[in-house]
Amino acid sequence: MFPLGSVLFPHMPLPLRVFEERYLVMLSRILPDEPSEFGVVLIERGQEVGGGEQRFTVGTVAQVQQLDATEDFVVLVAQGERRIEILEWLEEDPHPVARVRDIPDLTWTDELLPLRQRAEDAVRRTLRLASETSDQLWSADVEISDDPTAAAWQLAAVAPLGELDQIALLRSETMEALLTALIELMDTVEQSLSTPWPGE
Repeated sequence: MFPLGSVLFPHMPLPLRVFEERYLVMLSRILPDEPSEFGVVLIERGQEVGGGEQRFTVGTVAQVQQLDATEDFVVLVAQGERRIEILEWLEEDPHPVARVRDIPDLTWTDELLPLRQRAEDAVRRTLRLASETSDQLWSADVEISDDPTAAAWQLAAVAPLGELDQIALLRSETMEALLTALIELMDTVEQSLSTPWPGE
């Protein structure tokens, strides 16, 4: 397991620079396997470096796609694959280890196409509005997958939201619930961004 200060969604890239000894050990253990995978969870309280942090109980399996090693650290790109629930944290060895279960994939039906389009429009509109006041990690014109399930998760990932809202989306039990929650969150963010500050 690799606790981080950010949320990883399925179908999203995860660039990492690994330098802590315990995670270098973790990589040495998973890389001989194909596919090479590890779990990613958001840190609830505490820091990434040194351990001792508290973590959320839902996360995502990351699959290593690219890797480059130097003398002091490893640079890798992983891809979010499937969601997991952490059932129990085990003794660290020396990296975090957990017993997990896969969370079932969300089921897509074409009846959801209008809802998915509304979600995409809302995310792009909010990203455009947010970019007027602050730098955004993602552009309003960011490309998303043609696959509807991948696209739904990618929209959740690029939406201008905080980690707690992202965790709530990651916990979604149906595709309709994910898209509906995303639209509602974008409406809230858009209203906030459109409200003038006192004195303006």
